Amino acid sequence: MTDKLRKISEFLDKHHVLSLATNYKDEISVCSLFYAYSFDDVSFVVASSEETLHIRHVKSNLKIAGNVLLETEEIGKIQGVQFRGEFLELEDKALKKLYFKRFPYALVLNPKLWRIKVDFFKLTDNRLGFGKKIIWERP
Repeated sequence: MTDKLRKISEFLDKHHVLSLATNYKDEISVCSLFYAYSFDDVSFVVASSEETLHIRHVKSNLKIAGNVLLETEEIGKIQGVQFRGEFLELEDKALKKLYFKRFPYALVLNPKLWRIKVDFFKLTDNRLGFGKKIIWERP
């Protein structure tokens, strides 16, 4: 993997909530989801009920966008990742283990798990210089 992806992954490993944006026809949705991130698969693993609006959207349109950010008022410390990808049903057992390792209490809820296969990342990190962007795209 590239050095760019490693820097993005280091940021994502420090956080656990993402914002997810979906759409279908003229209807849009945004929600917050706990995640586990897999560097090897360049994927997020999230849990969500099939009755939610965002899951109804992805059943008709797999394309999603989202972000993860560090909440700060200090401009020099601003960091955040924007991403785009596909929202898929999770079948990989290793990714399921990754989620429950990060959130062991979720096991008792027996949640439906999903995979966000990331195709594009943009990391903004003002610690590297004002407005510094690191872009990664899946080959």
